[in-house]
Amino acid sequence: MSREKKKQIISELEQILAKCSAAVFTDYRGLSTAELTELRRRLRQSGVGYRVVKNTLARFSTERAGKPYLLDLIEGPVAIAFGYGEITQPAKLLVDHINSSRSELSIKGGFVGARRLTSGEVAAMAKLPSREVLLAKVLAGMQSPIVTLVNCLSSPMRGLVGVLQARIKKMEVV
Repeated sequence: MSREKKKQIISELEQILAKCSAAVFTDYRGLSTAELTELRRRLRQSGVGYRVVKNTLARFSTERAGKPYLLDLIEGPVAIAFGYGEITQPAKLLVDHINSSRSELSIKGGFVGARRLTSGEVAAMAKLPSREVLLAKVLAGMQSPIVTLVNCLSSPMRGLVGVLQARIKKMEVV
């Protein structure tokens, strides 16, 4: 590979690492070419990039992107899944692929923003619900005390209305 090509790859990886919201580092040993192609297709359909990288080039690009805490993940064959939208998307797709296809693919770790994740944290992140579901749960938790308060305050009034309606029905009968 020429120096120009190496510089271009380092620059591309640096930009990808700087722009992505989350990335998951994987060891792809044991995967056939067909399996790797299928995985790339599934990831691409969901807007997640997946790239097999040379270790030396990956080390240079992670240092240039300001993420030196990722250097220990770059040992052995490395492929990186990059997510740009939902931060849980790359982890969910990779864990789903591993579980559904009984794949040899293993997760080394990753990062979200400036936080490094272990392989266990990536697996835990894959189990999280989507951002919208989490926001809905937070909103429901915030609304619950207010709804309870409104019900408590309106309960005596409902009781009074019930007694008055019963009295009206009783008077209509007479």
